[in-house]
Amino acid sequence: MGGFSIWHFLILLIMFSPLLLLIFYRQKRVVVRHAQSGLTKNGFYGFSPTYLCFGWFVPLFRGEIGIAALHLLFSIVTFGLWQIIAAFIYNRQYTARLLTNGWVLADTPENEAAARFALNIN
Repeated sequence: MGGFSIWHFLILLIMFSPLLLLIFYRQKRVVVRHAQSGLTKNGFYGFSPTYLCFGWFVPLFRGEIGIAALHLLFSIVTFGLWQIIAAFIYNRQYTARLLTNGWVLADTPENEAAARFALNIN
C-alpha cells in the first residue's frame, strides 16, 4: 500500500501550482496618473497569478463591475477554463483600459519603457 509515488507528486504539484505561481511569477506594476485629476494608481502587465487564484474577484476589487460580471459569466460557461486563459491577458487589458480612459504612465523611465514594450505602446 505503498509510499509516495509519482502520482502523489503530480497531484500535489497541481494543487499547489497557483501558490508557486504567486511566488515566482509576480505581475509587473507600473504607476499611472489621471491626466486631469492627478490621482495615481497601479497598472499591471504580465501574467496574473492573482487572477489565476481569485478569478473574477480581481476586476471586481479593481472597480470594474461590468468586466467582473462578464468574467463570472465566462467562467461559468467554460467551467473555469476561462480563469486560466484570463490570467494571461487580464492585466494587459486592464492597463490598456486605464490608458484609454485618461490615465498616463507616470513611473520611472525604466518601468515606463518596460510597460510600453509589454503593452505595445509607441
